[in-house]
Amino acid sequence: MAIRMTLSRPALPKRVMYIGALLLGSALVTGCARAHSSPGETTTSATYRLEPAPSEPLRFIAYGDMRFTAMTEKEASSPAARQALVAQVAAETPVAVFLNGDVPWHGGTLGDYESFKAETAVWRERQLHVYPALGNHEFAECDVAKCLENWWSVFPAFRGKRWYSVAVGSRLLAIALDTDTALEAGSEQRVWLEAQLAAVPRSVDFIFIFLHHPPVADLQTGANSSHNPRPNELALTALLKDNAARSAARFIVCAGHIHNYERREQDGILYLVSGGGGAHPVPVVRDRADLYQDQAFPNFNYLRFTLQGDRLSGAMFRLADYDAATPHTFVLKDSFEVRAKPR
Repeated sequence: MAIRMTLSRPALPKRVMYIGALLLGSALVTGCARAHSSPGETTTSATYRLEPAPSEPLRFIAYGDMRFTAMTEKEASSPAARQALVAQVAAETPVAVFLNGDVPWHGGTLGDYESFKAETAVWRERQLHVYPALGNHEFAECDVAKCLENWWSVFPAFRGKRWYSVAVGSRLLAIALDTDTALEAGSEQRVWLEAQLAAVPRSVDFIFIFLHHPPVADLQTGANSSHNPRPNELALTALLKDNAARSAARFIVCAGHIHNYERREQDGILYLVSGGGGAHPVPVVRDRADLYQDQAFPNFNYLRFTLQGDRLSGAMFRLADYDAATPHTFVLKDSFEVRAKPR
């Protein structure tokens, strides 16, 4: 049964501070921070640390492929859908928002980043902590150095980093990967990732990996085959399979690039695609392994995760009235649960 969401707009949380355009709390994000550990426990080498209020269930949001750009451009991206999603994410008041790439339409166009800042002003008002991953559109219409400079000018706390990790409390480790850089064995990013996974504290129950190009997805033919998993991301699946089998934590991988939604389980890992942030919708031919079979289209969507006790609950909400003048109705279309491994 579809559930229509009507969310209140609670007061601003008082536990964080906001700096610049980054939307990150300076008191809560520090370089090379360590998660809490107990005697005999290995500490994480997480790049950043976010400490949520201990009395609350931990709620966070993930989605991508917004393609923020001028409001007059309505083919590459839907301004109405983008704005509806931004408002809904703000209403959720999550402890963190993870963006899995293609935040601007063209990374070489500063105006697209200005559109991002203007349209997400409510996120700054609510002091949301936003953690972005690089997508292919972050490198559109500029050379790599210029594109990265544009990116870091908007997200200055990540300057010099194309991949990073965030310890969210003591039980969740989030890892942002850059799929525009090599992930194959021996690459700089792969060596870094292997070190991160080797240093996960025993207190961590869930490892959340967010990236742009999907490692696992429904295989398409024809024009849409360009969004199929590439060798760069396929090289990641073997590493994750091995680590998921040995780790005390559960793995969840959330990608974008496909402007739709998918959910699959492979090798004990939950693989998600949430690329319905506003970019031009792309239909998906779903195989039987896809645990989401709804054919509703277009599929503008976001994911909400709630960690409470030993359960990480997930829900996908779809924008139902996407063709309205001012869309705002979100419907629960998929839900799932990941339980922590027994200790």
